[in-house]
Amino acid sequence: MDAMRIKGGVRLQGEVCVSGAKNACLPMFAATLLTDQKCVIKNVPDLSDVRFMAEIVASLGAKVSNPKPNVWEIEAKNISSRAPYDLVRKMRASICLLGPLSARMKRAEVSMPGGCVIGARPIDLHIKGLKALNCAIETEGGYLKVDARRMKGANIFLGGRFGSTVTGTANILMASVLASGTTIIENAACEPEIADLCKMLAKMGAIIDGIGSPTLEITGVPKLGGAEHTVLPDRIEAGTWIIATLATRGKVLIKGAVKKDLGALIDILESAGANIQIKSKSDIFVDGEGLKLKPVEAVTMPHPGFPTDLQAQLTTLMTQVSGISIITERIYPERFMHVSELGRMGADIVREGPSAIIRGKTPLSGAPIMASDLRASAALLIAALCAKGETFIQRIYHLDRGYESIDKKLALLGAKVERISDSDLPSF
Repeated sequence: MDAMRIKGGVRLQGEVCVSGAKNACLPMFAATLLTDQKCVIKNVPDLSDVRFMAEIVASLGAKVSNPKPNVWEIEAKNISSRAPYDLVRKMRASICLLGPLSARMKRAEVSMPGGCVIGARPIDLHIKGLKALNCAIETEGGYLKVDARRMKGANIFLGGRFGSTVTGTANILMASVLASGTTIIENAACEPEIADLCKMLAKMGAIIDGIGSPTLEITGVPKLGGAEHTVLPDRIEAGTWIIATLATRGKVLIKGAVKKDLGALIDILESAGANIQIKSKSDIFVDGEGLKLKPVEAVTMPHPGFPTDLQAQLTTLMTQVSGISIITERIYPERFMHVSELGRMGADIVREGPSAIIRGKTPLSGAPIMASDLRASAALLIAALCAKGETFIQRIYHLDRGYESIDKKLALLGAKVERISDSDLPSF
């Protein structure tokens, strides 16, 4: 197992290219199961989550290949309707197989996803949506079993306690494209990754109106064909680079940072005094040199609100800003696993229910720390870049789930980062 050694105190400088969006390509891999023809997906990041999803799709009988970097070809001619526990347990996002298998095979058996360190992530809205589409569902032996022989279009409201559901929207969207009649999904997730999935499905022959809006209208078709699609840039990676540049007081041109997908983050950071320059529709320059940022209050919300996947990174930035900042988590109220590890580095953060109260500016010092989940790992990495001395981050396989070659990209920006094995860790 790998760890990461970071020597802090270096300003990030130069150019960095954002990889394709993990949260878009995972449901796209699932969408290839909707047709027996070949699909080609480009700009796919080289991530462990992507490789897991490719393995799962292949286990169902699809021909899966990676002919060149960041390009995957999938042809699902003869597939099984059963996704086994041994593979599905590796990644919660594999639940998005449920919709495509139900639609294509008229039945599906998918292992129930397990728990998650960031809190409860129920799939009740997925089940509600499939039942509305006239599917019969039962749970047996840890599997969700779907009988979709009578599937037909319906009006479905996908709202939940914490707003819309991204993976649930993807699942019901993919199920409905082959359902007879018309389906209207209200309170659909508006995330750019859902819009990108819709664009791929449209290339395959799906009929979808309202793309990018909270109301999707899908007219079912008898069959879908193959398609070629390029995944949009990862807005969460782009946001992480913006925050890391400000935290280190650096200067970085971020290529693949799309302003319209980062509006809430940019608004919060500009209100704090950040110098963020829009160079083109997909390039952003961040100049953190000499800035005196102000504290902020931020609340995570479904898109186009401030994304939960950038909450931990913003928390780290605010430890380096004088004053009191308050960050409230409305999507996953328990998503504060990074707080205790930041405290070990010198941060002054207090939890009050779903909020983190951050007193800055506090000097951070290098320490051995443990990553608990993907975005917490990014937050700790940013802290390590700011800290005095050396930081050793263990369990960096979390980072490898969502950030392609992040150590190499950081090195190109001047960071002193080294990937090491756990056996090479010093005694603490």
